[in-house]
Amino acid sequence: MKKVALVISSIALLFASGCATKEYVKTQVDPLSDRIGRIEARMTAVEGKLDQAVKEGELSKAESKAARAEIAEAKTMSKNAMDMANKAEAEATRAGGDASKAEAAARKAEEAAREAEKAAAKTEKMFKLQQKK
Repeated sequence: MKKVALVISSIALLFASGCATKEYVKTQVDPLSDRIGRIEARMTAVEGKLDQAVKEGELSKAESKAARAEIAEAKTMSKNAMDMANKAEAEATRAGGDASKAEAAARKAEEAAREAEKAAAKTEKMFKLQQKK
């Protein structure tokens, strides 16, 4: 009887620990996605303005070399920001997949717990019948 109670309490403790759900991951990832989208929009606007300034030739020849270097640096920084944003998005997608897997595992564990409870009840019933004989 003590073993049955131990098995049932162990299973209950397993479910009490919890898992990451899709909703939790979504609440964690959505602000990050919004922020990445705003950064991408700003970087696109800055690159567009820089390209337009270079095309129009607004910069003087003396300032041109320094400006080109600054433009190249700005483009490099925007490329790095885009790379980081893409990595963050990939990690967020992977986290969502992990949450789905965890949810499926929790469902399987819950089903196993139900089966264990049924088996424990059956064993207890058999034990009681043996005691009566």
